[in-house]
Amino acid sequence: MGLELYLDLLSQPCRAVYIFAKKNRIPFELRTVELLKGQHRSDAFAQVNPLRKVPALKDGEFTLAESPSVPAAKSSKADPNWPPGTSVWRPQWGRTSSRRPMQLS
Repeated sequence: MGLELYLDLLSQPCRAVYIFAKKNRIPFELRTVELLKGQHRSDAFAQVNPLRKVPALKDGEFTLAESPSVPAAKSSKADPNWPPGTSVWRPQWGRTSSRRPMQLS
């Protein structure tokens, strides 16, 4: 199975990931998670992302749930010359979008 994106296009971070994937012609399967219906809080979605947040990316057994890291991971999948891993993004994205420090445990 290929790349799966769990998104709700009402969410700005989800739209950014969706547009990024489309613009860069990265093939993916869209899995809609309706936030207004509370689908992100379901036990089924918790199997994909225990944080119960979107966007989430799943590639086989690998799941990524950090919003800024999703485009980085997708870029490396589309272009092998892209810097490997999301560790490249940690210094730049050392804070969340809410400006609270992330725990880097």
